[in-house]
Amino acid sequence: MKRAAAFILVCLSACLVFAQTQPNSATVPITLDHNRIIIDVRFPLPDGSTKRVRAWLDNGNPDMWITGELAKKLGLEISGEIKDTPFGREQTSAVPSVLLVGGMALHATGLKQVQVVLDRDSIGPGMSAEINLPSSVLRNYDILVDYLNRELTIAVPGALRFKGTAAKVSVNPENALIQLPARIAGEDVNLGLDLGASFGLISENLITKLRQAHPLWPHMTGAVGPANLWGMPEEAHWGLLRIPSMQYGGVRLTDVGVASFSREIMDWFEKRAGMHTAGLIGANALLNYRVGIDYAHSTVYFEQTAKQRPPEMDVVGLTLRPEPDGRYSVIGVADFDGKPSVAEVEPGDVLVAIDKVPAKGGTMGQVWSLLSGSPGETRTLTLDRDGKRFSVKATVHRFLSASVTTARKSKAQKAPK
Repeated sequence: MKRAAAFILVCLSACLVFAQTQPNSATVPITLDHNRIIIDVRFPLPDGSTKRVRAWLDNGNPDMWITGELAKKLGLEISGEIKDTPFGREQTSAVPSVLLVGGMALHATGLKQVQVVLDRDSIGPGMSAEINLPSSVLRNYDILVDYLNRELTIAVPGALRFKGTAAKVSVNPENALIQLPARIAGEDVNLGLDLGASFGLISENLITKLRQAHPLWPHMTGAVGPANLWGMPEEAHWGLLRIPSMQYGGVRLTDVGVASFSREIMDWFEKRAGMHTAGLIGANALLNYRVGIDYAHSTVYFEQTAKQRPPEMDVVGLTLRPEPDGRYSVIGVADFDGKPSVAEVEPGDVLVAIDKVPAKGGTMGQVWSLLSGSPGETRTLTLDRDGKRFSVKATVHRFLSASVTTARKSKAQKAPK
């Protein structure tokens, strides 16, 4: 009996020590790539070691994705029907038992399977991430994103003290997707909070309505810069709009750039949201904020940490598609002042280099950083068309911005008669 009691005491002591060594929160640095939050995480391997991989914080998506190569290294059985998706061929696998963020263990409680991307070395076109952290995992924790200081904090519920303006939100109990009340030009709508999205997206119908009611608001056709999400064919024809001011969960956001959700995508998005919604707010509108998510209490916090943010649309006016082999194809050329912004470039051209820096193999964030600059600067683009290489000088323009003439008209309309 004494030996048994001693053994139990030793086990309890060991468990206590183990529990004390497990942190209840972790703060890790962020790489902001195309406005997407990328962090390092570690996975325990069967041989007792750990593997460091890149992960994408993706609270606007309940599904976990993982590359086929990583799934195999983790010993996850891949099975099921192979399906063709916009991100590549996919199968399914079992769920990783645990992953480590800054030494803190995260568990995918409640997640039944993982989508395995088979033919890419990342989970999405133009990304570096081998796995994402979806809402179905994040819902079990407190989340704090500090865009200004490039830090992410994840903690057990109740471990964080949030600051800033608090807003009660609707959290879908099935998938933990978040909707906040918003007010745009006097109209009350719901908009999702998607820190995984590089740019905001709202319904095509609402964009059309706002453009008709406010013709002086900056607008354009073609997804450039952070609005160029994945290189889907429709992005070359998306309508973009800049909303001067809107209320979102109790805070006033200014100069919010949004692109248009088609009716088909809006129907799918609304079903996932579980309620009527007009779209989502992406990271481009929140770069001046520290954003906290308290899932346990259905509350989001916004703490403004800066007044000015870098211009998001000072770029060369191309819409690009990342190819599976790492190349970048041109799928559209945006107009500027009524003319093609890069007249010598055509859809179907392959972007080989920007100022002699190869585009192939770079992430969307890396390529678009090379295509950005101050308005009036030029970038030397090397392109390939039908096997022939050529170079063009492309000007950096400030897209989705009110012109001097437009600004004067706006002031004239507001002036008393």
